[in-house]
Amino acid sequence: MKIKKGDKVQVITGAYKGTVAEVIKVFPKENKVIVEGVNMVKKHLKPTQQNPDGGIIEKEAPIHVSNVMAYDSKAKKASRIGFKFETDKKGNTEKVRVYKKTGATVK
Repeated sequence: MKIKKGDKVQVITGAYKGTVAEVIKVFPKENKVIVEGVNMVKKHLKPTQQNPDGGIIEKEAPIHVSNVMAYDSKAKKASRIGFKFETDKKGNTEKVRVYKKTGATVK
């Protein structure tokens, strides 16, 4: 999976289409991600000792990784991600993620 925690992504399908937000959590085995403020669901909580009133909270639910695309904030566009090997001055080779549209490295 090319999307990592902390990446800025744009939702490309569904009710939240066009939303740009940060990835909070990644589930690589299920190919799902949780994106901040996207796919909000209501969860009913039973009363507990920590929360004696219980109640209803809103939280983000996972969405499939195919429904989001990495967002390049400099180019202001969503882009696919590829990999490239970069060599530094000492000769060390490092594999980095790059945006396919612009060729810029992903921070």
